[in-house]
Amino acid sequence: MTLSDPRFISLTHWLSQYFDTHVTPVLISGDASFRRYFRVHGKQSSFIAVDSPPAQVPIAAFMQLARAYADAGLRVPQTIAASEELGFMLLSDLGDVQLLAVLNLDNVGDYYRQALTLLPRIAGVTATAAGPLPEYDVAFVERELQIFTHWLLGTHLGLQLDCDTERLLNAAFKCLVASALEQPTVGMHRDFHSRNLMLQQEGLSVIDFQDAVLGPVTYDAVSLLRDCYVRWPDALVDELMEYHYRLCIAEGLLDHNTDMDRYRRWFDLMGVQRHLKAAGIFARLNHRDNKPAYMADIPLTLSYIVDIAGRYPELQPLAHWVAARVIPALEARG
Repeated sequence: MTLSDPRFISLTHWLSQYFDTHVTPVLISGDASFRRYFRVHGKQSSFIAVDSPPAQVPIAAFMQLARAYADAGLRVPQTIAASEELGFMLLSDLGDVQLLAVLNLDNVGDYYRQALTLLPRIAGVTATAAGPLPEYDVAFVERELQIFTHWLLGTHLGLQLDCDTERLLNAAFKCLVASALEQPTVGMHRDFHSRNLMLQQEGLSVIDFQDAVLGPVTYDAVSLLRDCYVRWPDALVDELMEYHYRLCIAEGLLDHNTDMDRYRRWFDLMGVQRHLKAAGIFARLNHRDNKPAYMADIPLTLSYIVDIAGRYPELQPLAHWVAARVIPALEARG
């Protein structure tokens, strides 16, 4: 950070009122939004300072959800100080160890069961002090699917869609929307995966929850088990999917009459929808936000779409088209 970074200068000045001595924030990461995270060392402990430009990513939702999640018994960052006007927060430090960094085939099952056990608590957070969470409704799901069409197919690949292809995509999208909306509605983290779970001595802590909504009961589970950043063997995913299904039945999130086949269809189609959206977001991060590193994650999202959509007759045309047109176009684009 330098004198040419006015927000860093402003953040340093804002932090000075909370420390007895001068502190210099050290950048530890940005994320897929406009936020930046810094570590600040006090006399006896460290903290996380967040730079969240208010015009792009206001902090009110984060603070409201942090309180609601903490009240639900979830470990989340504690807000020490904040300025909504400036878009700055000073948070407790949850450490550096993302769950993704420690996962391997020997331990992923145990860690993912711990993570899945958090979902009933997240599901129970349906409102904050500001009111009910936003609804993941038809318009919401359709907007997410259009990110794939606009940013990956159009902006990045320059694919011209003929009438037959548009009909194919519309039919697939209609199927995915219908599946999402017929599921029971719960509080939904919306970005629940191994990079947003911090491993501490006390257990798993949850971050990056500010976009929480009311949505389908399978969404967070498929976000974790079919992660956009790592793929685990199908047999393990199936085992953990069934674990979540039984957990939902036991916690009353699913009706006892909902059988495993129906749940599995919901889970699979929810994953296809999420991977379509994610592929589009990764392209948008490259072209709009100058964050090209996420482009490396698109092939994995497309492989999920081909493999999972191919299991369902109504989505097989989508799977075949992605395999025949989109993946070769992406490889040719480089």
